[in-house]
Amino acid sequence: MVPSLSQQTTRPGSQALVAETLVKRYDRGTITALDGFSLTIAAGDFFGLLGPNGAGKTTALSLFSSLFDADSGSIKILGADLKTRAAAIRPLIGLVPQELAVYEKFTARENLAFFGRLYGLGGKKLRQSIEYCLQLAGLQDHDSRRVSGYSGGMKRRLNLAVGLLHMPSLLLLDEPTVGIDAQSRHLIHEQLLSLNTMGMTIVYSTHYMEEAQDLCSRIAIVDRGRVVEEGIPSVLLKEHGSRNLEHLFLGLTGRQLRDT
Repeated sequence: MVPSLSQQTTRPGSQALVAETLVKRYDRGTITALDGFSLTIAAGDFFGLLGPNGAGKTTALSLFSSLFDADSGSIKILGADLKTRAAAIRPLIGLVPQELAVYEKFTARENLAFFGRLYGLGGKKLRQSIEYCLQLAGLQDHDSRRVSGYSGGMKRRLNLAVGLLHMPSLLLLDEPTVGIDAQSRHLIHEQLLSLNTMGMTIVYSTHYMEEAQDLCSRIAIVDRGRVVEEGIPSVLLKEHGSRNLEHLFLGLTGRQLRDT
């Protein structure tokens, strides 16, 4: 049984996320991660965030999920102000961080049960969600193995499953396929596209240009804490005379290395 998406009040064609002039600084204000970052994402979008290292993508996702507060600016999630209604909004959001957020000494099933209870799930609903997420991640035959014995791809798939246990209306993913095998990447792509067709709004940060071109209905290219271009991939390529997203990306952000 496929669990239903978390309840939301938005209507088709409404806005899932609106960020206005976000500013976020670290190290007592000496490092600016976001500098007037603004973005609007429609409900039901599969939205890609592209940018060099240090562009501000992870910081933006952290603010969207309420892990951190912005120094200034505003965020609305599903029509509600995140600053004043964070407690009501958080159950509607799923976050899949770039760093693996699972316990290696637990089995996959134990991880899902633990995080499911943190989401407030229990009883039959939790059991159904665990079974669904194990199948979604292709781990139903490995559910009793300790995660420490998993391959990198299996850990990434479990990381995704944890973020989907409560079937959020808005899913935020930070580099979910970095460093994994082609088969695991393919499975993750297939499942995310399926969830998107069910109505889940997805915000997907990636360095892989081909992922963004294949998956995303809209993209934003982020550089130095700001959105420098936004739109439908095919339209942007035509407007800029670019042969592919990598060509467009390098044209907008430059070819200089961004090692951090």
